Amino acid sequence: MTSSPAPRLSITIATRESRLALWQAEHVQALLRERGHAVDLLGMTTKGDQILDRSLSKVGGKGLFVKELEVALEEGRAHIAVHSLKDVPMELPEGFVLACVMEREDPRDAFVSPRYATLDDLPEGAVVGTSSLRRQVLIQALRPDLRIEPLRGNLDTRLRKLDEGQYDAIVLAAAGLKRLGLVDRIRAVFEPTEMLPAAGQGALGIEVLGRRADLVAALAPLMHLPTALAVTAERAVSRALGGSCSMPLAAHAQWQADGTLRLDAAWGDPEGRNPLVRASAAAPVARADDAEALGADVSAQLRAGGAAA
Repeated sequence: MTSSPAPRLSITIATRESRLALWQAEHVQALLRERGHAVDLLGMTTKGDQILDRSLSKVGGKGLFVKELEVALEEGRAHIAVHSLKDVPMELPEGFVLACVMEREDPRDAFVSPRYATLDDLPEGAVVGTSSLRRQVLIQALRPDLRIEPLRGNLDTRLRKLDEGQYDAIVLAAAGLKRLGLVDRIRAVFEPTEMLPAAGQGALGIEVLGRRADLVAALAPLMHLPTALAVTAERAVSRALGGSCSMPLAAHAQWQADGTLRLDAAWGDPEGRNPLVRASAAAPVARADDAEALGADVSAQLRAGGAAA
């Protein structure tokens, strides 16, 4: 006896209106339309998009990018929200679930500069733009002689500020540049051994109301289990240490040739008073519980090394 096909749904996607956010939403829209669903977009501006003169860690964290989208889901104006997973808080509000994690794009950070080919090529005192505390502490560990200056705005805004000469170089997620066809802006890519990515970097997550089992079922074909397990381990580290963008924390999981999942993490002191703390572990991971346990192991190592929540 064959099972009946999943019902075709009418779905509205809540999305931020930046070019990258729209690319992500349109990507999901196309995949769902291929499966017979009727899909529209609801473009929105979030507080995170509006407040550009202060770092996220000082104005409420990455949740500022998702709150308005969650309100649209709650009010029924939209049904799903597509997020860059690194922007999603570690704890979702009651009633919301992360229904789907899609296959990851390149999780690494990219060095972008009109004049210099690599971070090593920058002269002493050169200005590097980033508003990520994680990137700040990792760059400082590599080149303590550089000046790190705040850089906010969507991807196009950040590139414009670089081109105007406000910075000698900036560091961005490679995934966003690749998704928007801006690979030629990447001068170099940082390997995770140099600059460890943020938890969830490069992956897309789709949020829905937990009571919408029909939407969870419709999104199931878009789920990529290896990515989902890897980011679950990464996010477990971040959750254990406080899980906000005011946390100078990196966590990155990679599948090994022997089938185990290796999780590396690093914590730094933005004031530079304490050395970078690193931790890693590997384990067989088949379920979310296994990934959570791996994350707990690595976060305990960080705490033992001096990392503070």
